[in-house]
Amino acid sequence: MLFRRIYQFLIIYFLGILLLFALKILLNLSDYVIPGPLSIWQTFHREFNRFLLNVLNTLGVAVVGQVASVCMALAVGIIGRQATWFGSFVKVAAYNIQAYPIVAIAPIIFILMGDGFASRLLIAAMICYFPLLLSMVGIMSEPIEDIEHFYRVTGRMRWQLEVKIRAFENLSKLTTVISGSATLAMAGTIVAEFIAANAGIGYSIRIALYQSDLSKVLVALFLIGITLSVYQGLLEWVGRWAKNRWASA
Repeated sequence: MLFRRIYQFLIIYFLGILLLFALKILLNLSDYVIPGPLSIWQTFHREFNRFLLNVLNTLGVAVVGQVASVCMALAVGIIGRQATWFGSFVKVAAYNIQAYPIVAIAPIIFILMGDGFASRLLIAAMICYFPLLLSMVGIMSEPIEDIEHFYRVTGRMRWQLEVKIRAFENLSKLTTVISGSATLAMAGTIVAEFIAANAGIGYSIRIALYQSDLSKVLVALFLIGITLSVYQGLLEWVGRWAKNRWASA
């Protein structure tokens, strides 16, 4: 799974690079607009270490934001699974809040909290949280009738057992959702850094765009894609490992 994610990203990335080169040749664009392969390669060698540290900085913020988002969304999903007035209220609130444009209020967050770690983390968590919330509410609200019926008839059903049953039976879905949310967390962190932060790969991309240096942007995108592919592959591996351990316990 890990290698599949990496080579799929490499195929997409280099197809994009080839498309840029094709446009450069067809439209006779200068190196200032679209740099040549040698310029990109030289930039890669020159900026690799610095950009890699920036990407890892961004990934660290994204991981913390994602963990916080998963915990919050799972907690709300467990509450919203109930077929009661309160459960229905939680679901409606989740669907309505989803409609708010989080990116639009990002500048307000920077005004109130400054451009440090907390602002990046909050924006990453918010962008990651709402799609996760809808998925968690949907998964945890879906009863596993065949299994739950037995425990209800025998009077052994408790809310903790109900949550465990639904989580185990939907563990593949949960793994997919959490793995997919890594992209949102990373994108949210990069957006935050791009808007006003003073660290991370989003900040480096903003500077590169000010300098009209597309080579740096392409190198940054390459490192972001590779890092994210590895992270998502590890999340999927952990999900399969957890399911196997849970099934054998």
